[in-house]
Amino acid sequence: MKTTEYLAHINEDGNCQTVLEHLQGTAELCAIFASRFGAEEQGMFIGLLHDIGKCSIEFQNRLRGGQIVDHSTAGAYESAKKDALWAAGCIAGHHSGLPDYGNMRNNTEDDATLFGRLKKAHLGKIPHYDCPVQIDSIQAPPGFGNSYLTDSFVIRMLYSCLVDADYLDTEQFMNRNSLRPSLSQDLEILLDKLNRYIQPWWNPTKEINKWRCQILRDCIEGGKKEKGLFTLTVPTGGGKTVASMAFALNHAIKHGMNRVIYVIPYTSIIEQTADVFRAIFGDINVLEHHANVSFEVKEGGNSIQYHLSQATENWDCSVIVTTAVQFFDSLYANRSSKCRKLHNIANSVLIFDEAQMIPTAHLKPCVAAIAKLVEDFGCSAVLCTATQPVLNDLLKKYASEKSVYELCTDLDGMFSRFRRVCFTNIGEITAENLSAQLSEKKQVLCIVNSRKAAQEIYCQLPKDGAFHLSTLMFPAHRRSVLAEIRSRLKDGRICRVVSTSLIEAGVDVDFPFVYREMAGLDSILQAAGRCNREGKRKADESIVTIFEGVSKVPQMLQVNIGAAKEALADGADPLDLLTVQRYFKSYRSFAGDALDKYKIIDAFEKGISGCLLPFKSVAERFHLIDDASKTIYIPIGEGKTFIERLKCGEKSRELFRKLGQYSVSVYDQQFQVLSEMGKLEILSDDSAILFDPDNYNLEMGLIVGNSNKILII
Repeated sequence: MKTTEYLAHINEDGNCQTVLEHLQGTAELCAIFASRFGAEEQGMFIGLLHDIGKCSIEFQNRLRGGQIVDHSTAGAYESAKKDALWAAGCIAGHHSGLPDYGNMRNNTEDDATLFGRLKKAHLGKIPHYDCPVQIDSIQAPPGFGNSYLTDSFVIRMLYSCLVDADYLDTEQFMNRNSLRPSLSQDLEILLDKLNRYIQPWWNPTKEINKWRCQILRDCIEGGKKEKGLFTLTVPTGGGKTVASMAFALNHAIKHGMNRVIYVIPYTSIIEQTADVFRAIFGDINVLEHHANVSFEVKEGGNSIQYHLSQATENWDCSVIVTTAVQFFDSLYANRSSKCRKLHNIANSVLIFDEAQMIPTAHLKPCVAAIAKLVEDFGCSAVLCTATQPVLNDLLKKYASEKSVYELCTDLDGMFSRFRRVCFTNIGEITAENLSAQLSEKKQVLCIVNSRKAAQEIYCQLPKDGAFHLSTLMFPAHRRSVLAEIRSRLKDGRICRVVSTSLIEAGVDVDFPFVYREMAGLDSILQAAGRCNREGKRKADESIVTIFEGVSKVPQMLQVNIGAAKEALADGADPLDLLTVQRYFKSYRSFAGDALDKYKIIDAFEKGISGCLLPFKSVAERFHLIDDASKTIYIPIGEGKTFIERLKCGEKSRELFRKLGQYSVSVYDQQFQVLSEMGKLEILSDDSAILFDPDNYNLEMGLIVGNSNKILII
């Protein structure tokens, strides 16, 4: 066959796309994507070679119903012959995922590593192919060769360019349409919308609003700085959400950047943050991307929902609001579905809200990823929090040419002006005595370290106006309880809430009194942010009480608590910036080498047992949240309807996202207990439906045991 006659795809109408047409279309898109980090030529190179293996008799037979054949190794082999191993990995894995590169000397043709596959090609054990394009040698992409860690990010970014370009060109042909442009508006239009939104703020009458405006001015002015690493250390209530976005848009426009990506630790915060941005910019400009959001795609495919649904695949939207799990897990992933969006992170402004919540066990790989995105891929990053972690040394290690700039110009003054609470530490107390103190107050929030303690204390409160919150309640249930809590607080009615830590991370509630069980200082200060949040009361009348002794200290909090006690020794003020710095230094000291639990950085810098660039192995190891939990779906409210759809065989992503609002995560032991009691209808090894709705308590959530007796799980 002539090389111009080989086919890549046949659509439903019987129309044919040649391999050459597909290679050229993919290469052009790939080059555009890679140009954002100076690798346009390298993007063109991998695009032109990625599917040359389709120029084989075996693949042409496959197009017409024949057996599956390996069509990716051919392009990888041709790249390797040009000394472009960086390209070989991208091409070899553009369907199956980035492989471990392996060991050039020891791997055989039977190994699934890149070197194993290259040896297989060298021995002629892949289908014979013709090459329809003329490819010259090419230089390595910018940054490649500086270190194995840097190489891993360069390869993964180019891989992202390739898989997105490949998918888009294929989709365009198969669906018989032109490429859909993003419906999102330009950042200049978004900045204009933001300026109109904040315009009424500039003549404040209240003192606290004057200082919020000063923080906003600092961020707008900071947007003029050169690209790099920034911190925004803003007291709780200082308006950091809008202020950080003001920095991001001004900064992005000055430097011709593509989008703003807002990274948030938990879904409990992300929904309200996305709502704020949608109110400012409109739905079409804000993609909220996490496991619990779904998009109803309307008939015709031109709706906002269709645009946002498509944008979840490659983040082609002006403002992305996502979780830290989605962001960091993708950066260390190897599968095309997770990596496809990565190239759209390049040349973006990255805002990490509540940066202190990056899990200690994964601090090094997360900070390294941030640093590499700034140093090598044209990003600027802002670590945004009221309790700034001490990360400058790690940032400097992985981005040696970059300094870190604080955007708030008067840190000490701002924290003094925003002081809205006083602290007291009462030491150890029993659950009974604590409950008695809470019962004496009309409106009070108590946050404890365990679900068991939360239930125990709640059960001892007067029922009128008492509320319980924990992750044993499905998300839709928690939202309805929070709505009632906010209503009571606003109306001045009795409202006594006992909660686990889920309420302290960005949940907008305002209590006159807060009790917080001893935890990390960052958690204590987050809890304090729920006290006198609006500044309507005097600071000396708004008391945050620290206590101990109600919960058994969880192992995962021992380091946090030890560091907090050391930082707060001798009556140190929790709100003092020096106290916060002492806390994070102690925390890092206590944590020792436990900042990279799965040795991700070593895996790339040193390899794993002789295996270089172990993309697949790292992807299997790295998960920001080590989730060994199992899911139980609760047939209450709309959950009944969604469960019926599931039982009828529907398996759509949209359905599972909706079901997530009616699910509770439990540990394996509790899952087994419920199963043995006959309370579950098992769906899989890690999911089930609650068979008996009586085992869900409308006050406290999922229970084990008789319906009249709560047993803690």
